[in-house]
Amino acid sequence: MTTTIWVDADACPVAVRDLVVKTCLRRTLPSIFVANKRFPLPDSPLLTFVEVEAGADVADRYISDNARVGDLVITQDILLAGDLIGKGLAVIDPRGETFTPDNIGTVVSTRNLMTHLRETGQYETGSRGYTDKDKRKFADSLDRALVRLRNQAPRSQEPEGGSSL
Repeated sequence: MTTTIWVDADACPVAVRDLVVKTCLRRTLPSIFVANKRFPLPDSPLLTFVEVEAGADVADRYISDNARVGDLVITQDILLAGDLIGKGLAVIDPRGETFTPDNIGTVVSTRNLMTHLRETGQYETGSRGYTDKDKRKFADSLDRALVRLRNQAPRSQEPEGGSSL
């Protein structure tokens, strides 16, 4: 079973897309970028772009419906991450945070609290830029996630060396 890397590409930093492309080509892994606006990808059978209709959560639904256990999803959408973790998928965000069954509840709760505080005017935030530190952390998380998935892949049931007769 080969891991496919899925990228929720609507708001994904270009540096992350570039790292995923390089990683997929180096490791010969398929990658699927899903967004509502086309962007260029290198010409390779390993790289696929899926253009979805514009609209809230359209790309998220496509990924949720098509990604499978053993795949890795890159998204900054915490609710999508929670859905995918519940289905047994590996998920990281563009800043290198790894979402797991152990931490996703806290991450979703924090997201909900911050949304409430922003909506009630108690907290204002601006998006901080994507830094070299974020890029390094993402690259490290991507490599660790792919190694973990490779190590979890089921092994062939055939005994080595032929029959034991």
